Amino acid sequence: MTQLTRDTARPARETPETPEVPGTPETPVPPEAAGTAGPERRGRGLPAPLALLRPGQWPKNLLVVPLALLGGGWQAGGAARLALALGAFILASSLVYVLNDVADVERDKRHPVKRHRPLASGRMSITAAWATAGVLAALLAPALYVLGPGGALVVGAYLAVNAAYSWKLKHVPLIDVFVVATGFVLRLLGGYEATGRPAEMWLVLTVLAFCLVLILGKRRHELSVSGTGHRPALVGYSAHFLDLVLVLCSGLAVVGYLLYLRTESGFGSYAPLTVVCALLALFRYLQVVVVDGGGGEPVRTLLRDRIMLANTAVWGALLLPQLATA
Repeated sequence: MTQLTRDTARPARETPETPEVPGTPETPVPPEAAGTAGPERRGRGLPAPLALLRPGQWPKNLLVVPLALLGGGWQAGGAARLALALGAFILASSLVYVLNDVADVERDKRHPVKRHRPLASGRMSITAAWATAGVLAALLAPALYVLGPGGALVVGAYLAVNAAYSWKLKHVPLIDVFVVATGFVLRLLGGYEATGRPAEMWLVLTVLAFCLVLILGKRRHELSVSGTGHRPALVGYSAHFLDLVLVLCSGLAVVGYLLYLRTESGFGSYAPLTVVCALLALFRYLQVVVVDGGGGEPVRTLLRDRIMLANTAVWGALLLPQLATA
């Protein structure tokens, strides 16, 4: 009896709770973990037609198109044409975002973050979205006419690549990251076409490799915070695999940049010092992805991270004399 009383009085052992795994059907992915929470939240305060264009993504064009000015030797009026090419890519990318949201509206409604987009949330109708697309196309047409056949061809290729991405390719592992990186390369080629300079293939390779680093870092972040439920293509990746290709692409970016500096005679004596800046930029981004668990918003990291900004300022200061004398 005493033993029975003692056993009865003993508190029952608590069963440990099973940890929830983000991204499973039973556990909704929190907005902070989806990797795109920042832009979507900021877009909620914008008027629906403007939020549909995703102005927070426009800096992608600013980061790539003007690179065609490096090396100097552009034709008269090249800077003005470059600004026009920049505007054309902003219009084209906005058109792609509108069409993508129209195609994915039902899927976006079930996403914890994308459901706040103008179409998925009901703030804007499909008809209004099509009208917005028509306005963008009407504005893009004269810009392409002024840019000429070469510029129109590059922007047209950008639209075609992104249409294929939205239709099917974004669900194919590996192909998805290369298609996105190709979009950045086409931006650079558009800049070269606008300035009338032949494209520097080593710079093209550098941009391709560095953009792959950014995109793969984003995929690694998405995989770690939300599993494969956030993006179907993630079933073809693992953290270890992404770490391997991140290192490979980082090395390729550095080698491409070194060869670009070697073959481009227009750079001054201080240009080789920019290799240190290139290495620091890569190391810092990899630190953000691997150590800090970030990388969900690569452009935001490049434009908001203090180390990145300071490094970019030094990088630009080393290259500015070459630009001023071009």
